[in-house]
Amino acid sequence: MRLTVNERNYEVSVDPTTPLLYVLADDLNLKGPRFGCGLAQCGSCSVLLDGREIRSCVTPVGTIEDGAITTLEGLPQFHARNRKLPSPPPLHPVQQAFLDEQAPHCGYCYNGVAIKAAELLSQKSNPTEEEIRKAMDGHLCRCGTYPRIMKAIRRAAAEMQK
Repeated sequence: MRLTVNERNYEVSVDPTTPLLYVLADDLNLKGPRFGCGLAQCGSCSVLLDGREIRSCVTPVGTIEDGAITTLEGLPQFHARNRKLPSPPPLHPVQQAFLDEQAPHCGYCYNGVAIKAAELLSQKSNPTEEEIRKAMDGHLCRCGTYPRIMKAIRRAAAEMQK
Protein backbone atom coordinates (compact mmCIF):
# COMPACT_ATOMS: atom_id res chain seq x y z
CA MET A 1 0.00 0.00 0.00
CA ARG A 2 1.32 3.45 -0.88
CA LEU A 3 0.96 6.41 1.45
CA THR A 4 2.00 10.03 1.23
CA VAL A 5 2.84 11.30 4.70
CA ASN A 6 4.42 14.68 5.35
CA GLU A 7 5.15 15.03 1.64
CA ARG A 8 7.09 11.75 1.50
CA ASN A 9 5.97 8.58 -0.23
CA TYR A 10 5.96 5.29 1.64
CA GLU A 11 5.22 1.67 0.83
CA VAL A 12 3.74 -0.29 3.72
CA SER A 13 2.60 -3.88 3.92
CA VAL A 14 -0.39 -3.83 6.24
CA ASP A 15 -3.95 -5.06 6.36
CA PRO A 16 -6.11 -2.27 4.84
CA THR A 17 -8.36 -2.37 7.91
CA THR A 18 -5.47 -1.42 10.22
CA PRO A 19 -6.09 1.95 11.88
CA LEU A 20 -3.97 4.68 10.30
CA LEU A 21 -2.63 5.59 13.75
CA TYR A 22 -0.93 2.22 14.09
CA VAL A 23 0.71 2.52 10.68
CA LEU A 24 1.96 6.02 11.45
CA ALA A 25 3.34 5.03 14.86
CA ASP A 26 4.50 1.48 14.29
CA ASP A 27 5.51 1.37 10.64
CA LEU A 28 6.60 4.97 10.03
CA ASN A 29 7.82 5.69 13.58
CA LEU A 30 5.98 9.02 13.83
CA LYS A 31 5.33 10.15 17.39
CA GLY A 32 3.00 13.14 16.85
CA PRO A 33 -0.34 11.34 16.63
CA ARG A 34 -1.06 9.57 19.89
CA PHE A 35 -3.39 6.88 21.07
CA GLY A 36 -5.82 8.46 23.48
CA CYS A 37 -9.27 6.93 23.68
CA GLY A 38 -9.36 4.78 20.54
CA LEU A 39 -12.90 6.01 19.87
CA ALA A 40 -12.28 9.31 18.03
CA GLN A 41 -13.52 11.18 21.10
CA CYS A 42 -10.41 12.95 22.43
CA GLY A 43 -8.49 14.19 19.37
CA SER A 44 -5.05 12.92 20.40
CA CYS A 45 -4.73 10.89 17.21
CA SER A 46 -5.66 13.70 14.83
CA VAL A 47 -3.88 14.15 11.51
CA LEU A 48 -4.71 16.15 8.41
CA LEU A 49 -5.89 14.31 5.33
CA ASP A 50 -5.71 16.66 2.35
CA GLY A 51 -5.75 19.56 4.82
CA ARG A 52 -8.76 18.36 6.85
CA GLU A 53 -8.61 16.86 10.32
CA ILE A 54 -9.40 13.18 10.71
CA ARG A 55 -9.10 10.88 13.70
CA SER A 56 -6.48 8.30 12.79
CA CYS A 57 -7.43 5.83 15.53
CA VAL A 58 -10.66 4.93 13.71
CA THR A 59 -9.62 5.52 10.08
CA PRO A 60 -8.69 2.32 8.24
CA VAL A 61 -5.46 2.90 6.34
CA GLY A 62 -7.01 1.38 3.23
CA THR A 63 -9.46 4.26 2.95
CA ILE A 64 -6.83 6.99 2.58
CA GLU A 65 -4.35 5.55 0.10
CA ASP A 66 -4.72 8.41 -2.39
CA GLY A 67 -4.69 11.25 0.17
CA ALA A 68 -1.91 13.40 1.54
CA ILE A 69 -1.47 12.93 5.28
CA THR A 70 0.10 15.58 7.48
CA THR A 71 1.12 14.75 11.04
CA LEU A 72 2.45 17.04 13.76
CA GLU A 73 5.93 16.45 12.37
CA GLY A 74 4.85 17.77 8.96
CA LEU A 75 3.12 20.98 10.07
CA PRO A 76 6.03 23.25 9.06
CA GLN A 77 5.87 21.86 5.50
CA PHE A 78 2.07 22.20 5.51
CA HIS A 79 2.45 25.86 6.49
CA ALA A 80 5.11 26.50 3.85
CA ARG A 81 3.00 24.89 1.14
CA ASN A 82 -0.14 26.84 2.11
CA ARG A 83 1.76 30.13 2.30
CA LYS A 84 3.87 29.39 -0.77
CA LEU A 85 7.06 29.93 1.23
CA PRO A 86 10.37 28.95 -0.38
CA SER A 87 11.21 26.67 2.55
CA PRO A 88 9.48 25.51 5.72
CA PRO A 89 10.14 27.24 9.02
CA PRO A 90 11.60 25.17 11.88
CA LEU A 91 8.12 25.09 13.47
CA HIS A 92 4.62 25.91 12.29
CA PRO A 93 3.45 29.21 13.90
CA VAL A 94 0.96 27.17 15.95
CA GLN A 95 3.75 24.99 17.32
CA GLN A 96 5.86 28.04 18.19
CA ALA A 97 2.91 29.79 19.83
CA PHE A 98 2.17 26.70 21.93
CA LEU A 99 5.75 26.76 23.19
CA ASP A 100 5.70 30.51 23.79
CA GLU A 101 2.42 30.32 25.75
CA GLN A 102 3.45 27.12 27.55
CA ALA A 103 0.16 25.58 26.47
CA PRO A 104 1.07 21.87 26.45
CA HIS A 105 1.71 20.31 29.82
CA CYS A 106 1.46 16.54 29.79
CA GLY A 107 1.31 16.35 25.99
CA TYR A 108 -1.89 14.29 25.80
CA CYS A 109 -3.83 16.92 23.83
CA TYR A 110 -0.99 18.74 22.11
CA ASN A 111 -1.00 16.78 18.86
CA GLY A 112 -4.74 17.12 18.32
CA VAL A 113 -5.09 20.76 19.25
CA ALA A 114 -2.06 21.74 17.17
CA ILE A 115 -3.40 19.81 14.16
CA LYS A 116 -6.87 21.34 14.53
CA ALA A 117 -5.47 24.85 15.06
CA ALA A 118 -3.30 24.51 11.96
CA GLU A 119 -6.33 23.40 9.96
CA LEU A 120 -8.42 26.30 11.31
CA LEU A 121 -5.75 28.91 10.56
CA SER A 122 -5.20 27.54 7.07
CA GLN A 123 -8.88 28.19 6.37
CA LYS A 124 -9.51 31.33 8.41
CA SER A 125 -6.65 33.72 9.04
CA ASN A 126 -8.25 35.67 11.88
CA PRO A 127 -10.83 33.49 13.63
CA THR A 128 -13.07 34.87 16.34
CA GLU A 129 -12.99 33.54 19.89
CA GLU A 130 -16.19 31.61 19.16
CA GLU A 131 -14.75 30.10 15.97
CA ILE A 132 -11.67 28.94 17.86
CA ARG A 133 -13.80 27.43 20.62
CA LYS A 134 -16.00 25.65 18.10
CA ALA A 135 -12.96 24.27 16.26
CA MET A 136 -11.43 22.99 19.50
CA ASP A 137 -14.65 21.31 20.60
CA GLY A 138 -13.95 17.59 20.83
CA HIS A 139 -10.30 18.00 21.80
CA LEU A 140 -9.78 17.00 25.41
CA CYS A 141 -7.01 18.40 27.61
CA ARG A 142 -6.34 16.44 30.76
CA CYS A 143 -4.36 19.29 32.33
CA GLY A 144 -7.06 21.88 31.69
CA THR A 145 -4.83 24.35 29.86
CA TYR A 146 -7.70 25.53 27.67
CA PRO A 147 -7.04 29.24 28.38
CA ARG A 148 -3.40 28.82 27.30
CA ILE A 149 -4.46 26.85 24.23
CA MET A 150 -6.83 29.65 23.23
CA LYS A 151 -4.14 32.25 23.83
CA ALA A 152 -1.64 30.25 21.76
CA ILE A 153 -4.05 29.97 18.84
CA ARG A 154 -4.75 33.72 18.95
CA ARG A 155 -1.00 34.35 19.08
CA ALA A 156 -0.37 32.09 16.08
CA ALA A 157 -3.14 33.82 14.14
CA ALA A 158 -1.61 37.22 14.91
CA GLU A 159 1.85 36.00 13.91
CA MET A 160 0.51 34.63 10.65
CA GLN A 161 -1.04 38.03 9.87
CA LYS A 162 2.42 39.63 9.72
